[in-house]
This record gives sequence, C-alpha cells and structure tokens, in this order.
Amino acid sequence: MTQLALQGSIELGIIYAIMALGVFVSFRTLNIPDLTVDGSFTLGAAISAVLCLSGQPGLGLAAAFIGGCLAGCVTALCHTKLKIQALLAGILVMLALYSINLKVMFNRANIPLINKETIFSLFRGTPAEDYAGILIPSIILLLILVLLFLFLNTRLGFVLRATGDNAHMVRAIGVNTDTTILLGLALANGLVALSGALIAQYQSFVDISMGIGMVVIGLASVIIGEVIFGVKSLFRRLIAVILGAIVYRLVIAVALEMGMPPTDLKLVSALIVALALSMSVIKNRFLTLRKRFAKDGNRGGRG
Repeated sequence: MTQLALQGSIELGIIYAIMALGVFVSFRTLNIPDLTVDGSFTLGAAISAVLCLSGQPGLGLAAAFIGGCLAGCVTALCHTKLKIQALLAGILVMLALYSINLKVMFNRANIPLINKETIFSLFRGTPAEDYAGILIPSIILLLILVLLFLFLNTRLGFVLRATGDNAHMVRAIGVNTDTTILLGLALANGLVALSGALIAQYQSFVDISMGIGMVVIGLASVIIGEVIFGVKSLFRRLIAVILGAIVYRLVIAVALEMGMPPTDLKLVSALIVALALSMSVIKNRFLTLRKRFAKDGNRGGRG
C-alpha cells in the first residue's frame, strides 16, 4: 500500500469513527438497531454542503449535528409514543429522509463543492496544509471522545446505559425510559450526521445515495473493534470503536489494492459484519472440536 493510500485510509477511518461512535450509542448502549443512520448520514452531508455553498463550513457542521439529532428524535418518538417497533421506526424515518435530503439539496441528486471553502481550508497556505485531512478530524474526534466518555459517566449517562441493559428495571425505579431513548437516539444520529458532514467537506462532494450501507459500516467498525481490542471498560470500548473504524478502512484499502472492484465494497462490508457477529459461535465450535479431538487422541493413546 502506498503512503498516500495509507494516509487517505486513516483520514477516512477517523471521520467514520465519529459515525461508529453514534452507532455504538444506539446499537450497544441503547441496544436498539437504528436504521435511521443511512438517512441521517446523508442529511448531515446535505446540510453541510448547502452551507458550504454559502461560505459557512463551520456552521455546516453544527447544523448537520442538530439535523441528525432531530432525525433521531423522530425515530425515538415513533418508537416510544406511536409504539412502532424500533427497527421499523428507523426504516420509516430513513425512507422519509430520502425525500427530505433531496429537498435540502435543491432537488439535485448531487452537489459538488470543488473550489468552495470547507473546514479543511483552515490550514490552506500553512505548513500543515497537507495534513489538514487528518488533523482537523482528529481534533473533532478527540473532543467527541472526551465529551462522550464524560457524559456516559454522569448520572444521566448511567441511566442511558442501564436502559439498554434492562429497560424494565429502569422503569421500576421511576425513570422515564422514553426520555432516555429520545436522548440516546438523538445523540447517536447527531454524531452520524456530523460524520456525514465531514465526509462531504473532505470529499468536496455530496450524493443522495452516499448514506446507503452506513449502518453496516458502523456495525463493522464497532464489532471489529470489540473483537480485536476488547471491552473491559467503557473508555476501552470507545477507543476500540475508533480503532475498529480505522482498521476497517485499512482492510478495505488493502482489498482495493489487491484488485477488488469498488462495486464489491458493500458485499465485503456485509461479509465482515457477518463474520464478526458470528465470531463467538465460531470460537465455541472451534473449542468444542478441539476438545473432541483431544479426547479421541487420549483414547487412541490408551488403546
């Protein structure tokens, strides 16, 4: 892998790590499979692109986060107030966001940002210009990591985590789980939309279909990180999610370097997630087979 490809993979991994943290909040912390992600990612990118056209890239990131939070709130309200199953609520909001995203983008399927000011233009004309793609997302990611860790260790954060572990127990002690679910899904989709906003400015381009499969990429990052780096503490889990996103992008980069067609990326992502999700089953089967072979070997030795 060339140095340029390696740097690009790490830059993308850092940006996608923000999205993976959002998926971690919904999928792991709240234990809700939220498919709103595919729509809120594009929503964040669309809002960011439109504001970049107006010369306000920084405001684009903030507005994208708020837009993602609103999308997450709608999913949460559909689930908690209308009693729609969480998975179906996410699908419905994701479908609705497709039309909303088109309206945000002035009914255009894509918007180029070539020669437009973006957040990555901050270092233009400085010695750090070549490293803006890694410095700026890293600063944002570090800030999010610290704030998210501190939040999840507050009383409200503990209630949020407990809701995902045992919602019945949380309700039994008098806590309104509808509120915690609303907060959690809003935060999750806000982070996803912020990641989409950064991707749009990084690539100087936004497309209506760029969010397809984002939930799979987020899950792949979360699961790869947990399998490789462990889940012994909250901080370690958050770090594992970030490193998982970077590892995922490196794996994709290596596959592309080996000649894999770009059209197969979604298939490879799905296979990676399926393999990671089944790791515990594969490990148990392997241990069972090893014990069986060990017993057969011992019997053969005694015979």
